[in-house]
Amino acid sequence: MPELPEVETMCRGISGIVGSRIVSAERPECLRRPIAFTPAIHEFAKRVAGRHVASIGRRGKRVLIHLEDLQTVVIEPRMTGLVLLAEPPTFEHLRLRLQLEGGPAAELLFWDRRGLGTVRLLTQSEAEEVLGLHRIGGDALQITLGQLREQLSASRRAIKVALLDQKRVAGIGNLYAAEILHVAGVDPRTPCNALSGPQWARIHQAISTVLREAIEHEGSTLSDGTYRNALNQNGGYQNLHRVYDRAEKTCRRCGEGQIQRIVQAQRSTFFCGVCQRRSGRHPSVAEV
Repeated sequence: MPELPEVETMCRGISGIVGSRIVSAERPECLRRPIAFTPAIHEFAKRVAGRHVASIGRRGKRVLIHLEDLQTVVIEPRMTGLVLLAEPPTFEHLRLRLQLEGGPAAELLFWDRRGLGTVRLLTQSEAEEVLGLHRIGGDALQITLGQLREQLSASRRAIKVALLDQKRVAGIGNLYAAEILHVAGVDPRTPCNALSGPQWARIHQAISTVLREAIEHEGSTLSDGTYRNALNQNGGYQNLHRVYDRAEKTCRRCGEGQIQRIVQAQRSTFFCGVCQRRSGRHPSVAEV
């Protein structure tokens, strides 16, 4: 967390700063765990000062702030990072402040409670190297069925674990992988090389369905309350979760199965044994 829907929501939330001029950059004093910040703030500030924001983009789970001189500020929120135009949840975890002028916002902030996020300022050539397809897989919202199968179908890994591999498919994390496989009716323990053509087609369709639905509801704010949109407000998709964090509750889809929790690659996986049969047979149950 945040995953693709949350990061896409952040990008859309700050899109209004396009055209704004960066007056200054500051790395506020923070006594908490320091984040990875490249280059050092004095060099970072020197390079961005006076530049206009040309566009906002996203690469997997990263926010991209493209500047007029082809430099890019790359913010990777990781576990608890937020990109904000509003007052942060706390000031003690504030990691970056960009003072702006000429647009609707006076500043852009990066806040990170756990200090696992990163901020990098990249030249055009550096961005091509760091963000290229040889380093990060195709975006989950744009990948075709053929590309998805090409990346994953030969793997012996469980499909849930494989979907988390950002070098193969960019943007899907633990929460949405579970939701995607429930919509697709696929057991998360199934090895990729054992999946049938129809199962791959359902997974591909479910990726689009779940991620776009989550973006529409501005992502998921879990019980810890960490994720917030650019205006420091909760997302709404947590209210629609089918399986994630619903262990021992009745499945909302079939009304029969009980949501189970297992551990895969040291991460919790949630699924319904009725809707996601190990046999691979897809139940003819209306989607909820």
